[in-house]
Amino acid sequence: MNCLGYDDKKDFINMDLYTNSDTVIVLDFETTGLSPDCGDRAIEIGAVKIVNGVLVERFQKLMNPHRRIDSFIEQYTGITNKMLSKSAPCEEVMHEFSEFIDGYNLVAHNASFDSRFLDAELSRIKRNQFGPFACSMLVSRRIYPDAPNHKLGTLVEYKSLPNDGTFHRALADAEMTAYLWLEIIEDIKEEYPFEGISFDVMKKLSRTAKNDTSNFLHRMSGC
Repeated sequence: MNCLGYDDKKDFINMDLYTNSDTVIVLDFETTGLSPDCGDRAIEIGAVKIVNGVLVERFQKLMNPHRRIDSFIEQYTGITNKMLSKSAPCEEVMHEFSEFIDGYNLVAHNASFDSRFLDAELSRIKRNQFGPFACSMLVSRRIYPDAPNHKLGTLVEYKSLPNDGTFHRALADAEMTAYLWLEIIEDIKEEYPFEGISFDVMKKLSRTAKNDTSNFLHRMSGC
């Protein structure tokens, strides 16, 4: 785990922060396939902790699912069977990760995918998912309707967001999603008179009809 010196003891933090959309954990899984219901497992977790709009801590671990991954996944992610054979078991990593995310709202790009794997891996260690999820992909479809598409890589280029050219590795994708999430928040605040945007508003925005986005944000901002 890569830390940036942030003190994560919530006793010293105003708990009101945890209702704000700019205090979240953004996460990404790399997996053996598309569905835990079909027996697929997580092989890497990457996450970024954001507090008050600042990236303060990172978490990244490979995890050994005790099964071989196929050549397509190796080529797609750059994660090899040899790398996984030397990694901690999924259960050990997920115990550590569950402590990292405890008490935070969660964000992912295509959150339905990542939330399913998070649920599945936590259930194996008899833990429940902690915070609610918001989906940066669904929100981006409403805020950036003119983007060529709403894949993460496309949006990173569309908004000229920081990146090192690495894709399909968990921490790199989580970091890019974090920058995208914060960019979305700032773009909303530039157009609508929010002092702060709650996480609940962002979740509701992701489910708002696209042609009602402006009306919804006007109502939520009180103008």
